[in-house]
Amino acid sequence: MNQLRKRVYQANLLLPEYGLVAGTQGNVSGIDRKRKIIYIKPSGVPYEKMKATDIVGIDLNGNIVEGTLKPSVDWIHHAFIYKNIPEIGGVVHTHSVFASVFAACEIPIPCFTTGQADIFGSEIPVTEYVDNKADNIGKAILKHRKPGCPSIILGRHGVFAFDENPEKAVFAALMTEYFAKINLFAIILGKISKKTLKELPKYEIKKWYERYHGKGYGQK
Repeated sequence: MNQLRKRVYQANLLLPEYGLVAGTQGNVSGIDRKRKIIYIKPSGVPYEKMKATDIVGIDLNGNIVEGTLKPSVDWIHHAFIYKNIPEIGGVVHTHSVFASVFAACEIPIPCFTTGQADIFGSEIPVTEYVDNKADNIGKAILKHRKPGCPSIILGRHGVFAFDENPEKAVFAALMTEYFAKINLFAIILGKISKKTLKELPKYEIKKWYERYHGKGYGQK
């Protein structure tokens, strides 16, 4: 079996393992840019019953080229992101609980901590509500995404995360939920303690982000 197809399968299994999905509400995809094939979770198949061979290969227009099952209904949004952000190799969509609280309120996840600054380099932006017809979701993501930030909150909907491969996109979705949880509790505690919360200054966010992304963090 194609190695990318296996990796997409394994990345999808991380969503329930990390507590990022309930039921079948979520999906991971990866793209083979040379062959112009997107591998994506099949629609409505429970994670606990899904097999590697169930992962569907489609072209950029949604035509099935590998597999027999119907692809995720979100395939059109994944394809739009791949078409319009050429450096992206993996896309994740979830309705994870704490991030969806921010989505329900249509507010971004503010950058209160250095940990969020490390990974996202900014607040995690939010879009206005858009329906799922045609390219509406993809266009909203392009309109509101911040360069260098691998995640976005879709208003009244959930999370889209994207990175150079499926595994990193899942990591971005995981950390989106992590900081949504931290920040929601921080906002609640701030209200209780009557403390005014402030985002980190932009120059501090930039400093932490750059260190994490190649200026000192990790191994050579």
